[in-house]
Order: sequence, then structure tokens, then C-alpha cells
Amino acid sequence: MKIISYKGLKTPAIILHGGAGRWLSRARSGLIAEALAYMVLAAVEALKAQTPVEMVVEAVAVMEDSGVFNAGVGSVLNYDGEVEMDAGLMSSDGLAGAVAATRYPRNPIRLALEVARRTSHVIISGRGADKLAQKLGLPQHPGPHPRQLKRYRQLIASRDKPAWARRLDEIYGSDTVGAAAATSKETAAAASTGGITLKHPGRIGDSAIPGAGFYASRLAACSATGIGEQMILLSTCRRIVEAIEKGTDPREAAASIVEEHNRRFGPGGLGVIIITTWGEAVAAINTEAMPVCIADASSVSAFLLH
Repeated sequence: MKIISYKGLKTPAIILHGGAGRWLSRARSGLIAEALAYMVLAAVEALKAQTPVEMVVEAVAVMEDSGVFNAGVGSVLNYDGEVEMDAGLMSSDGLAGAVAATRYPRNPIRLALEVARRTSHVIISGRGADKLAQKLGLPQHPGPHPRQLKRYRQLIASRDKPAWARRLDEIYGSDTVGAAAATSKETAAAASTGGITLKHPGRIGDSAIPGAGFYASRLAACSATGIGEQMILLSTCRRIVEAIEKGTDPREAAASIVEEHNRRFGPGGLGVIIITTWGEAVAAINTEAMPVCIADASSVSAFLLH
């Protein structure tokens, strides 16, 4: 496990992640500098917003637009060669919204915000989500990113070869972007992803599930990354935030869940970020690495946790 804690942030503050996974692999290492640069831009844009929920939406939208991460424009392709995206958000005032297996919006996180604000639902999926995005006039997704399309074709072409499983594992790694933000009185968290490379069409991961991929309360907010099925079963973010609500130190709350994840599913497959209303930020992983950015009004720090 790798874990860091920053204390003394001046709220409003935000922490972002660019996906926990194999960032040091040959296939991913060349994108690290670009990923961190976009995360700094995302944090700067987020701090211009008025509320924590608007902060996390703006931050995630920048990362979705970048094409660097497996979210929004840069989303991986399912087994049929199509983009299907999940995204969700939650704020400490009870606002929550998510979309699952959506194909139309360029920024699924903005559609998730509209679900939260305009409907009585929490999660809208598939064609229903796409129709809502069109009705609201949200920008359309441009289609598969050239890098992801090339990767998809290579994987499909080599699927009968012995090295196929290893090659797939090398690019599984960074599967989600997310953010958690706080003022002295409010918090919010968000997540967005293109899911797992070559996933079964219609598969839904943790980024659309409150409590799994994101969760927020009056004291803390959490966003997670990794193998979505495992985080859904573990209720990762809800349990971390509820532990903090009961008085557990944020670093200890993160470590406890990562350790439980290791016991239950084995090492690898999880990363979390946390922020509190008293200005503490935590990031923890049991994977190879995870890009992280932490910012407040006076400073921005972006680095690879590994």
C-alpha cells in the first residue's frame, strides 16, 4: 500500500486522481507528464467554481476533455468497439446523480449533474441517458479516440495469441478519473470512466454507483478508482466517509479499506482520494501508481503516487 496525507489546506480545496493502475508500464508511462499537466489545469478551473459540487464537475470535465484519461473523449472501447461511459457525483447537501452505459455526451459528468438537478432519479442509463443528453443540448461525444481505436484493433487482432491476456492486463490499469472538494461547511465527490477495456456491452462500474465510486457527507468526501465490481461489493467510498464521520482519522480510514480490499480480493485494483472540511487530503493505492493533484487557493501540487 502507498498512502499520503496533506494537512493544513485552506478551503475551498480539491484533490483529483487520474486512475490507479499500471502507469509505469511501457504503454502508459509516456502519458504521465501530460496527465499531470491536465490535472493542474483541472484543479485551477475547479477553484473558480462557487460550490464543491461545481468544483468537482469542472475538474472532471477538464479531464474528460483531455483525451489522456479513460473518461469522456479518451474512453476505452467495449468488446463491440463502442464507447460506453459511466459518471456520477454526490454532495453533502444530499444532491446525487449518475449516468451509466451512456454513449452520447462528450462530458458524462455534466449529464450526471443534470440528472441530479433536473430529475427525481439518481441513476439513468443507456438510451435513456443518451436521450436526456440530446434533449438538454449537451455536446455530443466525438467517437472513439484514435489511440483507443488503434489499441482496440490490436487487441482484437491478437486475441487468439498466448500473450493476449498479458497485453490486456498492461492497459487495464488506469480506469477512472475523480475529484473530491470541500469548503469549511460542504463537500462533494465525483467520478467518470469509460470502464474496462473490452468489457461486455452494458457493463456498469462503480463510477455510476453512489457509495462505491464516490460519496460525500458533511465532514468528508471520497472518490475511488480501480476494479469497479470490487468497489461495488465493498461500498468503498461510503464506508471510508462513514468511518470519518464516526471519528476515525482520514488516513486510517483509507488504510483500513485498502487493507480489507487486499484481504478480500488480493493486492491491486484500488485507489482512493479523500478530502475533509478541515483541510486534510488523503490518497491511497494498492496498485502500481496513481496520478494525484491537490490544490487550494495558495498552491497546486501534482505528482505520481507510486
